[in-house]
Amino acid sequence: MDHKSTPHNLHKWLKDQNRETLIMGIVNITPDSFSDGGKYNTLKSAFDHSLKLVEEGADIIDVGGESSRPGSSPITLKEELDRTLPLITKIRTNFPDIIISIDTTKSRVAEQAILSGANIINDISGLSNDKNMVEVALKYNVPVVIMHMQGNPKTMQNNPSYSDLIGQIKLFFEDRIQLAINTGIQKDRIILDPGIGFGKSFEDNFKLINHLDKFCKLGFPILIGPSRKSFIGLALNEGIKNRLEGTAAAVTSGIIRGARIVRVHDVKQIKKVVKITDLIRTA
Repeated sequence: MDHKSTPHNLHKWLKDQNRETLIMGIVNITPDSFSDGGKYNTLKSAFDHSLKLVEEGADIIDVGGESSRPGSSPITLKEELDRTLPLITKIRTNFPDIIISIDTTKSRVAEQAILSGANIINDISGLSNDKNMVEVALKYNVPVVIMHMQGNPKTMQNNPSYSDLIGQIKLFFEDRIQLAINTGIQKDRIILDPGIGFGKSFEDNFKLINHLDKFCKLGFPILIGPSRKSFIGLALNEGIKNRLEGTAAAVTSGIIRGARIVRVHDVKQIKKVVKITDLIRTA
């Protein structure tokens, strides 16, 4: 069944081979996320930030209640529900047409978020952490983002290595796609994210962006999340607050190579980057 009405004609967008690039704005209601941990750790501050992102032109608001920064530890189900559900309810009440994504690896959080107004499940474990996640996506007929991560957030950056980076991630996607389809999820409800910064070396992140077209050949929309990440900081020798230009370059390159959703912190600035890049790629 379809969950209520879908904002932004999301299902139509997923079926469109000439789709526009969407901007996913990040809202972390956490004390310890790598870029903005603690900054939006109350309902008021998180909602005010969501309002700002909507006004700046975000197509999707991605709500996360559990940090996935390198070295982070998991939190309880109750903590995650208490952080995310009131915010999702408030965003949906005030912005009936915005797409809301729930960033979680827990099926119970995903289900309650959908019932509170979320439209997309964004699972950084790629349907691997909770076997019931795929059932929730099917039950409510919502799109699911399948992300690749080597290891888990606590250990993923402890010397990640691959014998064939692109090939191994592609095999992972093929396996997870088959699981989803075998469960009954429609092909046009699947989005892929190669997981920039999640169990990837410095060089891996640049290689992923340069070879996104290999994942596009699988036939699903690609999401990337390079925003402010450490590979940009290391390349430019800049702190988190000074990585906008590097993020813009990564976003531009990613779109040219096939990404159609970009997950970012700086929506106002990246909106302009996306507009020009889309005009170039469709000219």
